[in-house]
Amino acid sequence: MPRRRRLGRRPDEEHETCREPGGGGREDGDERTAQHGSTVLSHRVSGVLFTCAGQRVDIVTAFKRAGARTVATDVNRLAPAIYHADAHAFVPRIDDPDYVATLRALVHEHDISLVVPLTDLDHGVLSRAKSELGALVLLPEPDVVDALADKWLAHLLFVERGIGSPDTWLPGDVPGDVEFPVLVKARRGFGSRGIYRCEDRRELEFFLGYTAEESMVQVACLGEEFSIDLFCDLESRCLNAVPRTMIESKGGESIKGMTIADDELVEVGRFVSETIGLVGPANVQCFREPDGTHRVTDINPRFGGAFPLPTAAGSRYPELALALAAGERLEPRLGDYRSGLYMTRFFSELVLSAGPGGTLEPFAEELPEPLVEP
Repeated sequence: MPRRRRLGRRPDEEHETCREPGGGGREDGDERTAQHGSTVLSHRVSGVLFTCAGQRVDIVTAFKRAGARTVATDVNRLAPAIYHADAHAFVPRIDDPDYVATLRALVHEHDISLVVPLTDLDHGVLSRAKSELGALVLLPEPDVVDALADKWLAHLLFVERGIGSPDTWLPGDVPGDVEFPVLVKARRGFGSRGIYRCEDRRELEFFLGYTAEESMVQVACLGEEFSIDLFCDLESRCLNAVPRTMIESKGGESIKGMTIADDELVEVGRFVSETIGLVGPANVQCFREPDGTHRVTDINPRFGGAFPLPTAAGSRYPELALALAAGERLEPRLGDYRSGLYMTRFFSELVLSAGPGGTLEPFAEELPEPLVEP
């Protein structure tokens, strides 16, 4: 029997495995306002299971506002997002043999129709367990998940599919006449960890010797960086793509940015997602180089760290996800979002008190909520 840890019980151990890893285009002041039809809603309320919920309060609450019943899981009882869901459960580590069985039991118990992983940590496991869970899992096929989890394999995939990518080499293959600056990048790094900028050969050799992680070497892009938050259906059709600027980031996560009206970036998002075969949410990171070309550096097949910004811009991604879970076929509405919206992020908190049986319960009478409805 799977070892399931529920709300009323203290987990036997608390691991880190599912903890959250912690303008180009037109700038003429055009604030594109999306011409929305009626809000996309499934025919009945859908149960949604979030895995590795961590700090993603924004995503859990957005699905609740879209009409979903939410169940959040994590191994850490201090993960704030679980306390914003309608129900929560503590589960084994993602490398535990009982992880999938535990999720399957929760799917059955809570009548779940949709599984949404909130970090990259369990993508490999869940992409291979789609047929076992009894609910729609918003992830592409395992070979795509595996390639996108390794920056070197992702680069090879981009080149193979005709997607622009900066010149990249394994450490032993860097040409003698390489132009600097270059970046030493951890192949499986996240949150800007394991990335070192090298201005000359001496620095390159130093950082290759310094890093303890399996790494690659990539030409540093010289243009402006953008992120594109998109959503694809089960046939990998891009339903919408919302580009934004990267005004400021910390730890690899955007904390200040702006949605922009940029048809070229929308097309980059569409082409990349449909060429790779993405399913559900994804975030594409790219640079617009001085010659006008675009170089894709990373794709995260999940909701991005700046999820509140495309949500405020009218992306309706939670509603789209619920509609897919209900078996609906949706038509693409590329460019249907509001540009000119700024996001600036700040810390918030959740105070917990001891409950019966060693549980934790929110101390405040009301949980913190976003100030503005999208």
